[in-house]
Amino acid sequence: MPFKALGLSPNILRGVHAMGYTDPTPIQLRAIPAVLAKKDLIGSAQTGTGKTAAFALPILTNLGAHSSRGARVLILEPTRELAAQVETAFRDFARFTDITPLVVHGGVGYGHQRSELRKGVDVIAATPGRLLDFLKEGLKLDTIEVLVLDEVDRMLDMGFLPDVKRIILACPDARQTLFFSATVPPEIAAVAAFALRDPVRVEVGMNHSAAQTVSHAMYPVAQVQKFELLEALLERTEFDSVLIFSRTKHGADRIARRLKAANHAVAVLHSNRSQNQRTEALDGFKNGRYEVMVATDIAARGIDVAGISHVINYDVPANPEDYVHRIGRTGRALSVGDAFTLMAPEDESDVRDIERFIGKPIERLQLDGFNYAPYTARPPRAENQGNGGQGRFAQNRGNRQGGGQGGGHGGGRGQGRGQGGGQGRGPGGGQGRGYQGGGRGQSSQQPQQPQPKRQVSGTARHEGRSATTAPSADKPQSTVGRFISRLRGR
Repeated sequence: MPFKALGLSPNILRGVHAMGYTDPTPIQLRAIPAVLAKKDLIGSAQTGTGKTAAFALPILTNLGAHSSRGARVLILEPTRELAAQVETAFRDFARFTDITPLVVHGGVGYGHQRSELRKGVDVIAATPGRLLDFLKEGLKLDTIEVLVLDEVDRMLDMGFLPDVKRIILACPDARQTLFFSATVPPEIAAVAAFALRDPVRVEVGMNHSAAQTVSHAMYPVAQVQKFELLEALLERTEFDSVLIFSRTKHGADRIARRLKAANHAVAVLHSNRSQNQRTEALDGFKNGRYEVMVATDIAARGIDVAGISHVINYDVPANPEDYVHRIGRTGRALSVGDAFTLMAPEDESDVRDIERFIGKPIERLQLDGFNYAPYTARPPRAENQGNGGQGRFAQNRGNRQGGGQGGGHGGGRGQGRGQGGGQGRGPGGGQGRGYQGGGRGQSSQQPQQPQPKRQVSGTARHEGRSATTAPSADKPQSTVGRFISRLRGR
């Protein structure tokens, strides 16, 4: 069914055709008629399937033309990048009308946004924080006819729920409300009951599924070899552009510095970057000035760049939903893409959570010719008991108390990692793991038998081995343990 059969206005259809779109996607086919009928709606689909157009096109058709009464549409987004992209989409689709959109977000001065709001706009695409600032200054939302909460699950995850509720209460009760997100977990139900009235539910594809256009695989590797393997993958892979995800901002900066030193054209995107830096990074990545972008999960919901051929998860995401969003940056709009994840031993549990979430196992592969260090799989969670062993400085300090060898943090489960050598501290029987250089903790059970290798496209599955470390009951109490004991005795 073509767009013209969906009931969109002629001027909006002209904008659609000018953008080069011919046929609607499944989410657009199902959502556009409901939004045109001014029904409340909860829409979910795999990322990269055209959710923005699914609400922008019918909203613009219903608006018709510019009004001097005040803003009639409010779209809330979790990130500046998403707010800017949605405003751009509205501007592009409405190019043959006099409808005026405005983006409102932090990271830039208030002056221009305040001036445009006073002049009067039809559509506001905003982040919650900056919009609340303007509400405190006296901005009224009593003319809003349509409220859109985009990427609802991410806004809730980021702690925006109180802000979102205040904004909802500032809008008229007689309004149309739309929720859109790639995933709609059960927690959304309470907010939906608060904000929506008899919503239509539009769900395309499995709620937790990764896009079928993306081929994804796990590459088991010792933590200390991750960057070495990343470089090898980049050297041996034909790519157009690569998006690399790091769990932390400092990690993203560190990866980017090392890639720049290896003569890659690299951009960095995370929340510590100024708005000008973030805009320059995105623009440079889009126009090909940068071949690689290193980002935190803020980009998983904020990047809409055509032609990303590969996504590489340098760190496994802690949240399975973030995995779906990350790899959804490639294989968009029915194109194909590849997603690689570098999986350290301590990531085994998170990977199993991801596999349960998407409903299928993920291929484990090895890169031919790469000089892998020994890889020790993570022991089952139930066997990681104790007060935790910290082995952060074990490489330099040599033999210490506790069971785990290697650098890294034991934490509550007593996990340690690093390049072997000195033993990590483990008061209370904290168990540790070591790998790279043979640093493995003492085993209290037999390792699992490795599965037979199977060749896959010139690569082979990589088996992990699990081992646990016996608690160190006869060791003297550590400095940390003595300090805690003194505190308890006060």
